[in-house]
Amino acid sequence: MSMSFESYMMDVIQPMRDQLTQLGITELRTPEEVVEKLENAKGTALLVVNSVCGCAAGQCRPGVGLALENEIVPDHLFTVFAGQDKEATAKAREYITGYPPSSPSIALFMDGELVHFIQRHQIEDRSAEMIAADLKQAFNQHCSK
Repeated sequence: MSMSFESYMMDVIQPMRDQLTQLGITELRTPEEVVEKLENAKGTALLVVNSVCGCAAGQCRPGVGLALENEIVPDHLFTVFAGQDKEATAKAREYITGYPPSSPSIALFMDGELVHFIQRHQIEDRSAEMIAADLKQAFNQHCSK
């Protein structure tokens, strides 16, 4: 029995999704979900733009996981998957102003305003621990206990 390309890709991609959702991060899979969640997120919101690339697997997702062990974390945790949920990702990128599209990337918002952003080039050449330290510092600065 042959497996369709879509089914194969779902099997390959699902563990990459699960790595974030198992941390309590909510997937936003449609533009409508992005608008509903990001525009109604009072306080602080973390948005992880997930990706299939090696730096997402080796640095970004593990770095986010380590950062969420911090005593102070954002009020809301969201993710979109670049290259998979294209419309949702495009909508989410509208909230990340002043930066070119980047995946993976990590955005921190306070009452809808972008206050911290880690672009792909700041992920590729850094360890998960360095990314976590960067995020923890941002959480401590912008998020409340």
